[in-house]
Amino acid sequence: MRPLDASGAFLLRFLERVQERDLARTRRWITDEERREAERRRSIEARPPVPDWLIEQSIGHHAPPVYVHVGGCHMAGKRSKGATREQAVRALTEGVDPCPHCCPDTDLGILE
Repeated sequence: MRPLDASGAFLLRFLERVQERDLARTRRWITDEERREAERRRSIEARPPVPDWLIEQSIGHHAPPVYVHVGGCHMAGKRSKGATREQAVRALTEGVDPCPHCCPDTDLGILE
């Protein structure tokens, strides 16, 4: 290996600065990703619990409900609201259809 002349040392110092800048950028990315992950975890922990029962409203301001769902049913629409067991039973006995996917009537013990 031959000794470095002044231009060789200059190039190595330049390379060192580039690598330090890249390392600083990588550390910022790591910090940003850790912050995003912590925010995601906090948002999951802060979510309210899934209600046991849902009542899905029809389109329209005063339209009657269309389905009763088990809480967490993947078929529940955006217009679904959490309900107590009593509200779900009352809705089913008053003619609101049970969701054909999650079958809340079976879970509630309501037989036709």
